Amino acid sequence: MKQFTRQLQVQTRGKGLYSITNPVAAWVAEQKLKTGMLTVFIQHTSASLLIQENADPDVCRDLNEFFGRLVPEDAPWYRHSAEGADDMPAHIRTALTTTQLSIPIIHGEMALGAWQGLYVFEHRLNSHRRIVVLHLLGEP
Repeated sequence: MKQFTRQLQVQTRGKGLYSITNPVAAWVAEQKLKTGMLTVFIQHTSASLLIQENADPDVCRDLNEFFGRLVPEDAPWYRHSAEGADDMPAHIRTALTTTQLSIPIIHGEMALGAWQGLYVFEHRLNSHRRIVVLHLLGEP
């Protein structure tokens, strides 16, 4: 059994979904494991991770708009606004999604479906540098 870790930096440009499929897949391939499990973890409470459709960009746009309507900025009942009007909504959006994904590795590749991709889901209005931790465990 072998283990590998890496930190991936993702520069966002405000709210939206940012694909990380290609750099993660390339890193997994470099480790040359045939079978295993990949854990993807984001070290933030105002951004999250998704496995989502990677063919039609309207899916990402619609998801971003849906979460904006579901959890709007400037709700009068938010107490936590230390970093601005988008602060508490970003935390709620993260709570509704996830900060960790587990992806099987089969024949040296992520076992994603034909239309699936990995995304950082940025919930803040401004640009941020997000850290995604990758942990791969498996057999060569």
